[in-house]
Order: sequence, then structure tokens, then C-alpha cells
Amino acid sequence: MTIELLRFTTAGSVDDGKSTLIGRMLYDTKSLFEDQIKSVEKTSKDRGDEYVDLALFTDGLRAEREQKITIDVAYRYFATPKRKFIIADTPGHIQYTRNMVTGASSAELAIIMIDARKGVLTQSRRHGFIASLLQIPHVVVAVNKMDLVDYDEATYRGIVEEFRTFASKLDVPSITYIPMSALAGDNVVFKSGKMPWFDGSPLLHHLETVNVGAARNLVDFRYPVQYVLRPNQNFRGYAGQVASGRISPGEEVVAFPSGLTSKVKAVVTMDGELNEAVSGDSVVLTLEDEIDISRGDMIVRQGNLPRKDNRIDATICWMDETPFDPKANYQLMHNTRLVRAIVTKLNYKIDVDTMKREETNNLALNEIGRVQLTTTQPLFFDTYNKNRHTGSFILIDMATNNTVAAGMIRGASREVDDLVEVTQENAEIRRQRTENVVWEAGALSLEERESLNGHEAAVLWFTGLSGSGKSTVAKILERKLFEMNAQTMFLDGDNLRHGLNGDLGFSAEDRAENIRRVSEVASLGFAHGNIVLASFISPYNRDRNYARGIVPEGKFIEIYAKCDIEILKERDPKGLYARALSGEIKNFTGISAPYEEPEDPEMVIETGSGTPEALADQIIQMLISKGIIED
Repeated sequence: MTIELLRFTTAGSVDDGKSTLIGRMLYDTKSLFEDQIKSVEKTSKDRGDEYVDLALFTDGLRAEREQKITIDVAYRYFATPKRKFIIADTPGHIQYTRNMVTGASSAELAIIMIDARKGVLTQSRRHGFIASLLQIPHVVVAVNKMDLVDYDEATYRGIVEEFRTFASKLDVPSITYIPMSALAGDNVVFKSGKMPWFDGSPLLHHLETVNVGAARNLVDFRYPVQYVLRPNQNFRGYAGQVASGRISPGEEVVAFPSGLTSKVKAVVTMDGELNEAVSGDSVVLTLEDEIDISRGDMIVRQGNLPRKDNRIDATICWMDETPFDPKANYQLMHNTRLVRAIVTKLNYKIDVDTMKREETNNLALNEIGRVQLTTTQPLFFDTYNKNRHTGSFILIDMATNNTVAAGMIRGASREVDDLVEVTQENAEIRRQRTENVVWEAGALSLEERESLNGHEAAVLWFTGLSGSGKSTVAKILERKLFEMNAQTMFLDGDNLRHGLNGDLGFSAEDRAENIRRVSEVASLGFAHGNIVLASFISPYNRDRNYARGIVPEGKFIEIYAKCDIEILKERDPKGLYARALSGEIKNFTGISAPYEEPEDPEMVIETGSGTPEALADQIIQMLISKGIIED
């Protein structure tokens, strides 16, 4: 029979007795070695204490022992016949909020310590809020040091009522209240006879019987690949830990970001093959087909897919002494996937004492804020409240390699335009208007121009990363269309920035304005019966949707020039990637600025493998099939 494991964390204000409580549990459950006990007895005597300081069993750092406080997160393990436990003892000082976030991130239960003499403090509320923020399913409010208030029931009831009023604002499914004295051992491991008015169980009994697994997602199979094993030509396996859900041989799966599908051939461990792997199991998966999968990819069940986006709405706890820099670029680690990211918007910070929102331009150490992030490559995620593993991430400073923030994904970041269906009518409404001007139609209608040209007008919008070959293909295509007597108009990003858009930079706002102007020029070219070939990186979906919205339905053809970024770094025809990687070029798409892949383009051309001539021929055939031109 497998013994269950419970991970729990302790938190509270300074000197509320967290470490003493853990020491008491270790001592009373006989989880300590004799030499450990003798060492603590000697240290207590040398310090002049009149009692054995049980907190010393967990206060491992020298600075902690000297100051009698907990600074770092101390992890301890113990077991009873009914259950195994891993404890994260976190600091009480306000400046160590980040440590509590670290210790509580994987916990299923939080013990919030309250000194019976002091009552509910600001730190008590702070830790309750963080437990709620981290979606810890079980909270125990331990009213400690009851011996110092003569085990007074009224004192205990008052504290319970005050915390219960505060907790009504939190999202915590289960809160249990226990009066105790960690130093004297009352209601910790054994039930106390000094508080007959309390009819509940002692703490250890509660820890042994509370529901384990409430925070585990056993439905949505998510398997971040950590390593590809290829010991010989006959074996290819993908090593990792099942982040959530379960999987069995024979089930159909899909790997992201490639989207390639296969079936699970076997679930392999050092002890042999398993019939099933569940959340928390470290295994190796083998598949029926040899498909391209590498570290950072995610394997999921075909019928149960994660969300995909590179714009993320998240809550973060800032964990670095250097304040948040809104202009900085960070690396975002999501499971085993590492991508570059920028914080596009800091919505507000949260006053964890009052739970009120405050406007701010930065975040300091231990502060918690709501942000909008954009990544250079899409993430495959679930929201944090649904899946703590695939809904969390860390931000890493690219210069120091320090972890600067821990984050919880609330969902995909959205703007109003993203939620409005793009039509010609509402795109027209969102156009910038100058007062007292009227549109002046030309002498010839679009139908007359198309009849004269012998083909229909259209806008072919080529999008893709720098160096992907979109302009090369567009130019070859224009030559082929010219040879077919088609009327064309070629628009290129660099050319327009020499004149019409020469006043624009490369910020998100300037990029949007750049594409807005280009869209208007393309619309004018279309109105004159041309096949407009517009070749622009155009990294944002909302801007490309605007360009689509001001052209009649069916006449805007989005062509995604897709190419792996590693190939682009090697290709680097203009040397831009090398300069961007060295930091010389800021806001470079794909490196330090995001690119949003088209959600549903009319055509995808693989420029990393196909020749420009062949790809241009593919587009010709597509135009013929749509009736834009005749064969």
C-alpha cells in the first residue's frame, strides 16, 4: 500500500512559533536522531535558555540561530504510519514575502500561525491572502501560545471571529481553526486536556486525515518534455514528469508546438513499463511514430488541449532587490520551455494588507502586481486556478540570470479589438477620421478596372519574421504575375519606412501605426484593381486583422512565411539577428519583441524548406483556385 504525501507550509508573523511548532511535531513523532536532540539541548543551554528550544531543529542558518528568526525557507521531512510529510517553514518578516511564495507554491495546505497574545496582525492577513492567491486548497489557522493567555476560550473565539470575517473575502475552500501551544505540546501531536472547551482534533490528526490531492489536476494530461533519450537506434524516449492528468499506452497524443500526432507506445521507468502514469510520476514516454520532439515541447492528449497564446494576463510576485524595469527584456521559464518576454503593461499592484489595487509604474521586492506579458514564442498553458503546474512560470533577468519574479497565469491577455469580430463595417468605424472630409470616388469603378485588367483585385499580405523570405517570394510572385499580364503593386516594409513611415520607430505603438498606414495604402491599391503584394513582419494579429477588415471579404489573403527561428539566426542575410542578440538592436521581432503567429491564414508557406520559385508557384495555383486570376 502506497503511503500518501502531504506538502504543507507554515507562515505567520515574526516569533509566532512556526519553527517551534515544526520542532514539536518532529520531536513528538520521534522523527529526530539522538545526536540532533543532544546538539539542540547543548545550544539551548549555551544560550542560557531555560528550556529546549525546539525551533533550532529547523532554524538551520547561523544567522537564524543568532537572531532567533527564520530567514530562508527550511524544508523538513517526517512521516507517521498514516502519511508522509514535507514541510516548508517560511519566514515571518514582511521583507521575506517572496520566500513564502516559494515555499507555498507546491503546498496543498498552509498553517497560518497567530500569537494568541497579539491576535490577527497585518502579516496574518498577508499570509492568508497569499495562500488564497496561490490557490492552496486547505488552510489551518493555528492560534498558538495559548499557555500565555491561560488557555482562555474567549481570546481564541475572538481571534477566530476576526480572521473568519477577513477570510470571507478570500478564495479558500477549507479553513480549520486549532488552539495550541507548540512549546508545551498542547493540541499539536496529542490532544490537550487544558482546553476541554475545544472539541476538534489536534493538528497532526488533521494533517493525517485532510484530503490529499485536492490541488492536483488528474484530468488534463500535460507532459513537458525535459530530455530526449536515444541510447541506441532502436529506442527514442521522451523523459519528463507528468505535470497533470494521466496517460496509458495506446492513447492518441499531440506534441506542441509542432502539432504532430502519434500514439503512446509505452510508459517506461527504471523498474519496467507501467500501465498508466499519473500526475507527479517521472517517466519516459515512447511513441508509435518518430516525430520531432525536443526539450521544452509539451505532449498532451488529442481530445484535451491546452490554451495557446503569446500574450498572457498574469499575477506576479517580484522577487529581486532590483525593482521591475518596464523597458527590460526577460526570459520566461514555463515548465521546461524557455522563451523571451516583455511586460507590455503593469495594470496595478496589490496592497496585500488591504487587498486594494494601487496604480504604479514599477514593482519593488516582495510586491505583487497584475501584468500583461508578451512572449516571442507562444506558450501552451492552462489557467493557474485550473492547473498550478501549467499555469505558473518564472521570469529570469537576462543579464544576471537571477529569478526576478514568480507568476500565475490568469488567462490570455486581450484588448477590446481582440474580442470584436472584424468586419468591413467595424474596421471602417475604427479608422481615424478627420472632420469635414468626404470620400471622393474615382471615375472608374472597381468592376470596370477588374474587367480592363482581366483579373480580380486582391491584397496578398505576406507576414513572417525578418529573414523568413517573404519579400523574396513576393518579388518572384510579382514577376510571374507580370508575365501573366496582371496589374500588381508591391509594398515592402523597408521601402515605406524610407518615406511615408519614416517618422515611426519600432515600439508596439509605432508598429501598429506603421501597419495602419500600410493597410490604407494597400486598400487604395486594391481599389484601383491591382493585386497588391504587401510584405511586412506585421507581428500583431490585431493589426493584420485591421488590414483584413478594410478590404472586401474574400479579397484579403494572408500568407504566413513560416520558418524556424534557429534557421533564421543562421541565415541572417542582413546581420540583424546577430546585432539583436548582442543587444545592439532593441525591440527586434523574434528576439526581444514578440511575433504572434497568424491564427487562421489563408496559406502557410514553409520557407525553411521550399524554394522561393516553388512557393511562388504554389501561390499562383491558390490564386487560380480562388478565381483571382485565370490559368
